[in-house]
Amino acid sequence: MELTFNFHSPEEEIISPLYIEKNIRVFVKRDDLIHPYISGNKWRKLKYPLQKALQQNKKKVVTFGGAWSNHLLATACAGAKFGFQTHGIVRGEEVNNPVLTLCRLYGMTLHFVSRDQYQDKAALYLQYFGEETDQTFFIDEGGYGRDAAEGCAHIIGDLKHDYDHICCASGTGTTVAGLQLGLQKMNLTTVLHTVPVLKGGAFIRDEVENLGVDPSGIRLHTDYHFGGYAKTKPELLDFIRDFVSRTGIMIEPTYTGKLFFAIDDLIRQDYFKAESRILLIHTGGLTGFLGMYERF
Repeated sequence: MELTFNFHSPEEEIISPLYIEKNIRVFVKRDDLIHPYISGNKWRKLKYPLQKALQQNKKKVVTFGGAWSNHLLATACAGAKFGFQTHGIVRGEEVNNPVLTLCRLYGMTLHFVSRDQYQDKAALYLQYFGEETDQTFFIDEGGYGRDAAEGCAHIIGDLKHDYDHICCASGTGTTVAGLQLGLQKMNLTTVLHTVPVLKGGAFIRDEVENLGVDPSGIRLHTDYHFGGYAKTKPELLDFIRDFVSRTGIMIEPTYTGKLFFAIDDLIRQDYFKAESRILLIHTGGLTGFLGMYERF
């Protein structure tokens, strides 16, 4: 049985005085339009793991995330859609917020654990589900894994146009690994860029390699984390306000805001040659904005 789901999305050009001045064209792969809650890279990362769970006759899917995790919500929604019971192991003290409320609404059972416990996900999986592993399927935090990367590789085959540069944000490295895999499979010379959203983002290269993907050629831009994961600064928030009001494309401070800010900054510095065609991958995750609305 195949999991049927439409995961094609359009490529949309952004017009900006900066891009006109630099003679550069910038496009967005609107994966945020795939689904309200299984959006962006979330469905692409879940497709093959859920397909494998179905083939193995698993009834439950267990995954991990923080209290504002878009991955938890996407997994809950996908579980409801495809008939899996879902469990989310949540990092930190028990809280309630709009994202977790939606997870519960989609039928996900939430298990809150301390940050120390959360460091050993394999142990937590056995603690909660050790007696029913034959019925339960493990998906790592953020969907990290080779199957997830294979799903993200389809982004390249989905493209309708050619680009000189493709850019994405990185949290676990799965999406950029998939993009690299897709480029390699199609023998494309497109330059791949990623903007790690955590401090010390050079680790992304190791994570890509751990997924069995050659990271050589991936350009990491590690100076746009704005203090670390889910951290912001006024200049990032100002950029997001201006971008959203000017383009009508919603971006958020954790992932896409940092990516779009970084590429604008690099264009301003003449990092890209004139006449370049640049594609930004919109990885969705817009519900995470709910946790930061007061800053706007």
